[in-house]
Amino acid sequence: MKVGILGGTFDPIHLAHLIIAEEARSRLELDRVIFIPAGEPWMKSGHDITPAGHRLEMVKLAIQSNWSFAVSGLEVERKGPTYTVDTLEQLWRDLGHDTRMFLIVGWDSLADMLKWKAPYRISKMATLLAFPRPGYPRPLLTDLELAIPGISERVVMFDEPYIGISSTAIREHASEGKSIRYLVPEVVEKYIFDHGLYREKK
Repeated sequence: MKVGILGGTFDPIHLAHLIIAEEARSRLELDRVIFIPAGEPWMKSGHDITPAGHRLEMVKLAIQSNWSFAVSGLEVERKGPTYTVDTLEQLWRDLGHDTRMFLIVGWDSLADMLKWKAPYRISKMATLLAFPRPGYPRPLLTDLELAIPGISERVVMFDEPYIGISSTAIREHASEGKSIRYLVPEVVEKYIFDHGLYREKK
């Protein structure tokens, strides 16, 4: 079985996340793409993050119409900081050692991979699918190759889709009372409104 893994804060999940996941599924003929909301992302420590329960529920709502998509609360349920290598090792045990895993990342994340916990181990467990992130240059695999020999053969670089939607901008729009329609799925937009998420704090 071929499984795509798309992790992230998803605060909130938006249409670019869904488009990239579907693009990866289609191009690599993946059997499933699993969305994994971060519990306590170590790279965002010190930032205000919406409670995990809300973020997990928004992901569930966003993917419910695509039978190839699934969501896992693995990182939300784990106590302490969230590390990709720990998640991949758990999935490898849960899904079976015959499962081929494909980790979906942005160009920015791939460029910062040497800052991750156990990057070499990650590259051995999963093929990395690197998609464009507006505002970030295409990373040079030669730089990563020096630190992680053989990683060039474990990365698939994509030059599209190039979508300028960000969770940060959506939160800002929502806090200012601006429309977020067509930036997030309609069900997510309704959830944000119904639960008063991202409203400007007085």
